[in-house]
Amino acid sequence: MTWNENLARVRASVDDAVGLVRDGDWLVVPVGAGEPPALLTALSERRRSLHGVTVVQMLPLRPFGYFDPETVDHIRPVSMFLGGPSRAGAQAGWLPLIHGHFSDFPVMFARGEVRSDIVFALASPMDADGYFHLGVSADYTLAAIERARTVVLEVNPHVPRTGGPAKVHISKVSAWIEDDRPLTTLPPSETGPVQQAIAKFVEPLIHDGDTLQIGIGGIPDAVVALLKGKHDLGVHSEMIGDGLLSLIESGAVTNRRKTFMPGKMVATFALGSEKLYRFLDTCPDFELHPSDFTNDPYIASQNDNLVSLNATLQIDLLGQCGSESLGPKPYSATGGQTDFIRAANRSKGGRSIIVVPSTAKGDTISRIVPTLTPGTHVSASKNDVNYVVTEYGVAQLRGRTSNERVEALIGIAHPAFRDELRAQAKAMHLI
Repeated sequence: MTWNENLARVRASVDDAVGLVRDGDWLVVPVGAGEPPALLTALSERRRSLHGVTVVQMLPLRPFGYFDPETVDHIRPVSMFLGGPSRAGAQAGWLPLIHGHFSDFPVMFARGEVRSDIVFALASPMDADGYFHLGVSADYTLAAIERARTVVLEVNPHVPRTGGPAKVHISKVSAWIEDDRPLTTLPPSETGPVQQAIAKFVEPLIHDGDTLQIGIGGIPDAVVALLKGKHDLGVHSEMIGDGLLSLIESGAVTNRRKTFMPGKMVATFALGSEKLYRFLDTCPDFELHPSDFTNDPYIASQNDNLVSLNATLQIDLLGQCGSESLGPKPYSATGGQTDFIRAANRSKGGRSIIVVPSTAKGDTISRIVPTLTPGTHVSASKNDVNYVVTEYGVAQLRGRTSNERVEALIGIAHPAFRDELRAQAKAMHLI
């Protein structure tokens, strides 16, 4: 049987494809824009006819009907990193999280530590070699496919065909449907005076020839805007978005001086504009890899001068970062923050940078605190954190004594809180 004959044999209607889900199944969905909307909409519509199904995904973006506390006995959503549709459920306690570093999730699926009975994924049309490209989400999906009983693809012509191993052969596909709605996009982040002030302190820490890991948000976007005059930057990142695309278009990114995979940009998922997705479809220098490759600290650290840029919600006076919750109330999850902090620390000439506005709630709360709010999940330990940047400056922590750390962090706190922080630090015998 030829590939095209096989393609015709497994083509299905949406209803027939969703009918492959069985009671008790664990259904795996790719991260972010890789979620297949036609399949998941149809699944939501028939959710009350199913029992004990678990949908596992990371950073969900669309509010599908199964994000419903009234139907968790039918379909229970589980998240590895919270997005808008899943955050309220996690905070209310009916939507559980699977905790772990992003680099570990493919291994968890490969070992069966997280079940994968059926996979629903977005993919490009089949190429001449019989492969569908996952295009915007490599993440943990390939590992889940290897363990799955059933693989269902939603084939969409807007999905880019990217380089790297993020593709599925027709021989592994149980069924596929066709849909042509636009991919999920991410609007630009707003950057205000605080984000721009932080960016001005970050910019001198990034040098010509550095390899970058930069995420999404107002601060990363403000930083990127200041880097367009740099030369020969490289990209080895968890995510590629419009910020990095703007650096590529400016000529600042060439990947020529990378010491690992020179000439290539590497990421595990893409999230941004339609322009970004079109660019990836025509870019021979970009490769999409699973997160146990992109985020593995040993692999990523083979890039000399690797710079990681990540944000946190709260940081204590010794440098512990609570980046995913305030107290026990979750807002995101661990993701790849520690993966890339450790990679940058291992990298020859590398720098890990944590950015955080000094205050919250209209300058009424300090984000630099004596101790993290009780119950806060520690995302990055004091032993890993290196540079911390607020709109008031830079604190470099690695190799510093506890007294020096405290003084450095108080020095970049909002001035209205410095005296109080110093008094609390003295009461705790930190200085």
